[in-house]
Amino acid sequence: MIVPNAPRLETERLILRGPEATDAEPMIAFLLDRERADGFGGYEHRGDAWRWFALNIGHWQLRGYGYFTIEMKETGTPAGISGIWNPEGWPEPEIGWVVFEGFEGRGIAREAAERVRRYAYEDLGLTTLTSNIVPGNARSVALAERMGATYERTYVNYNMGEDMLYRHPGPEEVLG
Repeated sequence: MIVPNAPRLETERLILRGPEATDAEPMIAFLLDRERADGFGGYEHRGDAWRWFALNIGHWQLRGYGYFTIEMKETGTPAGISGIWNPEGWPEPEIGWVVFEGFEGRGIAREAAERVRRYAYEDLGLTTLTSNIVPGNARSVALAERMGATYERTYVNYNMGEDMLYRHPGPEEVLG
């Protein structure tokens, strides 16, 4: 395991764990697919995608949280990432998600993101979460809204350009 402080979370179908060296290739492949990764910040060059993978590991070390690898319990196959992201310059902690090619339409992103949100509130003690979504990313908007998040404002993200900020329900609503 590259990130020794990352917990292992589970759902009915998924394992969410810290990134491992073997996760680099599927993540890099996703980030180099400009059409699929455009709303996440895809890259033209492999070295840039590799640096993003390393950045996530560093985020775990500096913040104590980051993007988990979503692994299918049944097969052990990496299916995407979901986690809490808050690098320097971000407006506040964000819950994000991505599923890799071939894993769309199965509810994996929602299952993972809801488990991550519970972890953020129960274990990290966060009191609010957002999702920053690039305009035009209808699938992410739909998922955020299914999770109960509401549009709050549009702002300029220094890294991504224009972003729509969706606010998730707080711990009292999610945890009951």
